[in-house]
Amino acid sequence: MKIFINLFLIITLTIITQIGGFIYWLSLLFISNKKEKYKVKIFSLFVVLYLSSTFLIIPKIAPFFGKVKIEDTNKLEAHNFITKLCNRNYVTPKLHNVITNVSQSFNKEFPKIKVIYLDANFPFFDGFPLIPHLSHNDGKKIDISFVYENKNKETTNLKPSNSGYGIFEEPKTDEINQNKKCKQNGNWQYNFTKYFTLGHSNKNLKISEKATKVLIEIILKSDIHKLFIEPHLKTRLKLKNEKIRFHGCKAVRHDDHIHFQIK
Repeated sequence: MKIFINLFLIITLTIITQIGGFIYWLSLLFISNKKEKYKVKIFSLFVVLYLSSTFLIIPKIAPFFGKVKIEDTNKLEAHNFITKLCNRNYVTPKLHNVITNVSQSFNKEFPKIKVIYLDANFPFFDGFPLIPHLSHNDGKKIDISFVYENKNKETTNLKPSNSGYGIFEEPKTDEINQNKKCKQNGNWQYNFTKYFTLGHSNKNLKISEKATKVLIEIILKSDIHKLFIEPHLKTRLKLKNEKIRFHGCKAVRHDDHIHFQIK
């Protein structure tokens, strides 16, 4: 049973953080299960090693794997601490330059509003999956939050869900309902992110169509390859650009965030 539990923890931590499983395995090697309170000691050692690695060591090693850490600024930041804690905030230097320039350009249009990113990529090894995403595995993809406004129509840095995902901008009756089409075709997972909000903290927020459109247009002017957004929002925001693609029914819906990527 102990072997099963430890194996489960190693696999789970690896899936969620990429490095957590390896660090937990090291902790098991250093602390003998014959020692008094060995579980507490293993946990304590794991926390120390993991935090030290995540915030001090990995940012220095990642460039050797072609990735750099996205640092929070007054124009660009992660939506929540979990993204940084789980090492999901790494991109290639080229994408880092793109997102930095996008945040600076957007800040000129909306000085009080930051560009908020969600999941990016892990620091090591191309091809390592960033679950639940299908393509965030090479440092060239990133998810950006929509811009929202409060009940007074004021743009804000707040987001409707704690994870940044799962609160959808539903299609109106006269708009394309891609969610319905995909689920009718058997793609049950298409709106599965509704279960990963981690809480609905700001229920009064609505998408700022003006600010979100400006953000998307700035991204489209950058050196990017593709941008994913739900078809009904593309129509509603009057966006016309060949870089805007439909992500396919095998993915999840994109009316809660913007995904873009470089070559």
